[in-house]
Amino acid sequence: RGLTRESGHWGAFPQQLQAALPDARILTLDLPGNGVLHDEPSPSSVAQMVSCYRAQLAQQAAVGPVHLLALSLGAMCAVAWADAHPGEVAGCVLINGSLRGISPFHHRLRPSAWLPLLAVLTSAGARARETTILRLTSQRTHAEVIDSWVSLRQRHPVRASNALRQLLAAARFHAPAAPPPVPMLILCGGRDALVNPCCSQDLARRWRIPIVRHPDAGHDLPLDDGPWVAARIREWRG
Repeated sequence: RGLTRESGHWGAFPQQLQAALPDARILTLDLPGNGVLHDEPSPSSVAQMVSCYRAQLAQQAAVGPVHLLALSLGAMCAVAWADAHPGEVAGCVLINGSLRGISPFHHRLRPSAWLPLLAVLTSAGARARETTILRLTSQRTHAEVIDSWVSLRQRHPVRASNALRQLLAAARFHAPAAPPPVPMLILCGGRDALVNPCCSQDLARRWRIPIVRHPDAGHDLPLDDGPWVAARIREWRG
């Protein structure tokens, strides 16, 4: 998932993906500092994040190369993982990602999102924070999602220091000189209010990766149209 988000933020999507891929074993991972690992310090580099994810995967006894499905900051981790350990990765699906060295900063984080994100970091109320995040990341009305996200924040609070460490890791990560030697698919929301969709288009063009753009979904594409995402992944896997 993305910055400060956890496996619980996938919501109903794992079940939707399982329905589309009935033979797949679907695993969700939490970054230290988020979710069930919220008491741990977050890594300050994407490379360290990958090491944490690999250790978790080993603990879950996952055998053989895996497909990585990753959103936003998670997409950076998937790229780094596939670049450093291509033998462990059967393929990557990158959702609304952006990479330094391929897209400029003002596309990777839209200027219109800067003040709302600052409000998220400084606001004291969980509901106010989650309402702002939903407004930035979704193009749908998800009244029921707010209650779920507030509950997740209360159960697994993310420290401000961990949020800053994750932000630092994302800001410092640079695209590899060449695309990782694994199959990749890019999915993006055409109305992403957080990351400009041209970041996905730039990456697809530079690395010659297939891309599918949802016409009206936002940054949290699995939330806005999970069945669409699952269907595109099923088609890509053949």
